[in-house]
Amino acid sequence: MELAPGVYSFPVTVSYPNRTLTINPAGVETPDGGLVLLDAGFPDTVDLLEDALAEEGFDYDDVEYLLLTHQDGDHAGGAVEVAERADAPVFAHRDDAPAIEGAADPIKGDPSDRYDPVPVDVQVVDGVEIRTAAGPLQVVATPGHTPGHISCYLPDAGVLLAADASVAEDGELLGPNERFTPDMERALDSLDTLADLAFTDVLCFHGGHAEAGPEDVAALAE
Repeated sequence: MELAPGVYSFPVTVSYPNRTLTINPAGVETPDGGLVLLDAGFPDTVDLLEDALAEEGFDYDDVEYLLLTHQDGDHAGGAVEVAERADAPVFAHRDDAPAIEGAADPIKGDPSDRYDPVPVDVQVVDGVEIRTAAGPLQVVATPGHTPGHISCYLPDAGVLLAADASVAEDGELLGPNERFTPDMERALDSLDTLADLAFTDVLCFHGGHAEAGPEDVAALAE
């Protein structure tokens, strides 16, 4: 799904014995036709993500950077294999990099059942910009869901890639998922940060696309 020129959602649906789950990694075209891929999915969805990329005319060879929004296994679990297939460097916020690299236990889940660690080649912080064909992709620190959770903002396209800073359901933003957000106070403060931006479309990793603006995010923060 193309959210704006050069900005994509790559929905991946996987069936488990007791549920069916759809996740929404994102991608932004680079000036030379490559791709910044946001998140790698689970270890067992790497092939499904490849299929989702192909539906929009991409493959792993097009991925120039793999940007992990945070350390959770549904975002970083497939990173070691995706990075290898794409031959791409891995970016992540410095506060989540130790868990992604295996130097620290993930903040959630059973440490003995964690995904394979992957080296983080570039540690990012709030305010870092990546040049893309859709204009600057701005890293916005949105901690709460994890200490180093980030969202990404494309001001020229009017798109917010919220990752897990919010979830959506039937096109409506619902705010952070309390069950999986250890620090709700910081997560709500992060919504206040996002409400200061200007956008008309939001992509949530869980729930997908919502037509929403900063006023909708501000209402959730209240």
